[in-house]
Amino acid sequence: MADSEFSFEVARVAYPRTVRLVSSARLREAVLTPLADTPDELALLAEIEGATSGRLIAQERGLGTLTADELVHGVPHARFINASFAYAKPRQPMRFSPANRGAWYAALAVETCIAEVGYHLTRALDDAGDYDAIVEYGEMLASMSGLFVDLRSVPDHPSLAADTAIGYPAGNAIAAMARAEGHNGIIYPSVRQKGGTCIAALWPNVVQSVVQGSMYRLTWSGSPDYAWDAI
Repeated sequence: MADSEFSFEVARVAYPRTVRLVSSARLREAVLTPLADTPDELALLAEIEGATSGRLIAQERGLGTLTADELVHGVPHARFINASFAYAKPRQPMRFSPANRGAWYAALAVETCIAEVGYHLTRALDDAGDYDAIVEYGEMLASMSGLFVDLRSVPDHPSLAADTAIGYPAGNAIAAMARAEGHNGIIYPSVRQKGGTCIAALWPNVVQSVVQGSMYRLTWSGSPDYAWDAI
């Protein structure tokens, strides 16, 4: 259906399975655990971490445009959900999230996630001048439903431009309108994989029933082209 406040379609959808890739480093044992010999020491280190952790600060008193009562508690993998909104990029917005507020970016297929992640990692390696890397990711599977701004019928819209200098400002304007209208997120054609479908959930409580899925490895061997496989 069309929304009176938007020049885009707004669709009511129910996705039982969406995929987000998370660095394997975030799936391992808490980094502080090996540093503590007793539970009391671990608690003290956790208190120190809490003074600088964006996620913990956001959960206690909010951070940027994210308020503490928006975050989720008592659900599986709540820390992953909250972290995706709390750990924004202060110096650079993303396609549908500003510099002071994150989003949960996902796709309908893992191949789409790999294309998106692989593109950005290749750019980082290009900046570093070294195309030798091995990176591992784990799937975070989640269900989503509700009203989403649907950009699939307008693939040439500036918000979907491959050039981030064009796409990201235009995308953030749409996301700001979507949040103001209370829509759950944005569905859009993948910019990095032809035919793929991506979703940006704009609120933590949109991300439901999160479970960990398969693991994948991306390998660069001296060139921008990379290989990937399940592990």
